[in-house]
Amino acid sequence: MADLDQDLASIDRRKLQSIFIGGGTPSLFSPESINSIISGVRKRLDFAEDIEITLEANPGTLEKNKFKEFKNAGVNRLSIGIQSFDERHLQALGRIHSVAEATTAAETAHASGLVNFNLDLMFGLPNQEPSSARNDVLTAIKLQPAHISYYQLTIEPHTLFHTIKPQLPPEDLIWQVQSDGQDYLNQNGFIQYEVSAYAKNGSQCHHNLNYWQFGDYLGIGAGAHGKITNTENFSIQRTWKVKHPSQFLKSAATDARIGKRYNIPTEELPLEFLMNALRLNQGFTESLFSQRTGLARSVLEQKLTICIEQGLLEQRSDRIRCSKHGRNFLNDILQRFIPDK
Repeated sequence: MADLDQDLASIDRRKLQSIFIGGGTPSLFSPESINSIISGVRKRLDFAEDIEITLEANPGTLEKNKFKEFKNAGVNRLSIGIQSFDERHLQALGRIHSVAEATTAAETAHASGLVNFNLDLMFGLPNQEPSSARNDVLTAIKLQPAHISYYQLTIEPHTLFHTIKPQLPPEDLIWQVQSDGQDYLNQNGFIQYEVSAYAKNGSQCHHNLNYWQFGDYLGIGAGAHGKITNTENFSIQRTWKVKHPSQFLKSAATDARIGKRYNIPTEELPLEFLMNALRLNQGFTESLFSQRTGLARSVLEQKLTICIEQGLLEQRSDRIRCSKHGRNFLNDILQRFIPDK
């Protein structure tokens, strides 16, 4: 709350559209603590009537027993980190829950009245066979979430997998697994609306949609990132808070909590916008681009035209989006919008 108090002046009393209480593992908090956080924010900011309040949760026994109390505290959406329904792959990923706990967590969410929940699934796991990947998707669908995040395992620097270099499936097999998974999801009413996000009708994640539409957000807590637009001079500022928890706790009520603060250079705004907006299947409108960047479409015109002519992007009325072919080459499209040095 001390950190939030320092940031309130920057948002000009805008209504809060969503809250995302994210990882680590916030479901380890007591329901009383989550209630304290939500109540404290409500005292400081006006909530939109349809505000979405998401809590990330692990499927472990201790956490799922709190789901109903989290709902009573104001949480109306869960994001449950399943990753796989195969014990071998859970062990390889270092997950501490079992397949049975993962299944029970989804069932408990329904029983608690938190029917708007997301399940996270990974594919392209070490030594994963297509049959196992198919079982993951079909099992998730049977649990009737409102939303499924379905994404490929990425090996990041400074992680265990980056050090030990696991044996991943061949690229052509990963491609087939992804394609099959997308078909199963679509056939069962989970509509892809973003690169790795699939939702039942009306259950798209509001919080992430705001990111992908280059909206503003506050980052509260150790290591949290934020983005705020100053509409008077149309400068867009990014900040992130100091990462080490003890250092953050000592500085939360002062400006020393800021690890870094900078304005996004004007020449980088087109790429920053497109990195997010082109992830959406529906892309973006010209008016949204101007509204969120303060720039005219003309700054994109030449490169957009080339991408459209090459079949990577398509335009319908004033909406621009990746073609079905172009979705497979998003990184290549974005490379073209990197500012010239």
